[in-house]
Amino acid sequence: MPTPPTSDAPRAAASDAAASGPALVLTDVSVSLGGRPVLDRISWRVEPGQRWVVLGRNGCGKTTLLRIASLNLHPSSGTVDVLGERLGRTDVRVLRTRIGVASSAMADKLRPGLAAVDAVMTARHGALEPWWHTYDDADRARADDLLAQLRIGYAADQPFGTLSSGERQRVQLARMLMNEPELLLLDEPTAGLDLGGREDLVDALADLATDPAAPPMVLVTHHVEEIPPGFTHVLLLRAGQVMAAGSLDEVLDERALSACFERDLVLERSSGRWTARGLPRIPVAPSRDGEQR
Repeated sequence: MPTPPTSDAPRAAASDAAASGPALVLTDVSVSLGGRPVLDRISWRVEPGQRWVVLGRNGCGKTTLLRIASLNLHPSSGTVDVLGERLGRTDVRVLRTRIGVASSAMADKLRPGLAAVDAVMTARHGALEPWWHTYDDADRARADDLLAQLRIGYAADQPFGTLSSGERQRVQLARMLMNEPELLLLDEPTAGLDLGGREDLVDALADLATDPAAPPMVLVTHHVEEIPPGFTHVLLLRAGQVMAAGSLDEVLDERALSACFERDLVLERSSGRWTARGLPRIPVAPSRDGEQR
C-alpha cells in the first residue's frame, strides 16, 4: 500500500506502538439502542496482518459493531481499545485520523458537488470540505495517485454526486487510504453495485488484502461471494452475539454458516472465492382432511 510522503514524529511513534499490539480489542462490549439490546457481551481482537470479514443476518449488529470500532458510538458497557488507545480516555478526533473507513454513511456525508480528488484529499484531516484546512501539492498528488491506482483517476475533477455507484465506492476506497491508516473498516462496500462493479471492488480489496504492507482490515458483508481472496479470519454474528470467530479455513463451513443465517445452506469454494445457496425447502403435503402432515 502506498505511503504518504511525510508524517510527523508523534504519529510515527503512535504507529510504532500500535504495530506492536492488536489494532482492535473489544472486551465484553454491549450496546442497547432505544432500550433494545443490539450487541451482547462481544469480545474480539484484530491483530496486525489480519483481514477479517464479519457475516450475519440483517439486524444482527454488524454495522453497530463497526460504529464502535470506528469510534462513532460508545458501548453501553465494556471496553474498546483501538490502536492502543482506550475509548473514553483519548481524543477520538485525533484517533479517527488513523482509521480508514468506507461506508454508505460516509458517502452520504460527502457533498455531491465536491470533486472526487477533494473527497479523497480532505481525509488528510478527517474533514469533508477542502476549505476547512490547508493542503499542499503533495496532498493533492497523493489523492491523484490513489485515484489512479484504483482505476478512477479519469474522474478526479468530476463531482462526486455525478459518479456511478461503483465509481463512488472506488473514490471511497481512495479516501480511506489517504491518511496512512493503521486500521481499515469497510461496511458493506459493494452494496448497490451491479455484478461488474462488485467484482471490480472485490478485486481492489483483494489487492489490498494480499499487500503485506496494508494495515489490518475488517469487512462487513451479508454475502460470502463478496469475501475477497486474501482475507484470513471470519466473525459470525447472530442476534448480537458472537456465534463463532477465527480462521476462515477453520470456522467458515456449511454448518456454521447455516446456523448463523438460520437456513440450511450449501457452501462451496473455488479459486479462492466462496459461494452459498439455500437448500430447497421440502413442501409439506396436505392430508386428505386438509391438514398439513
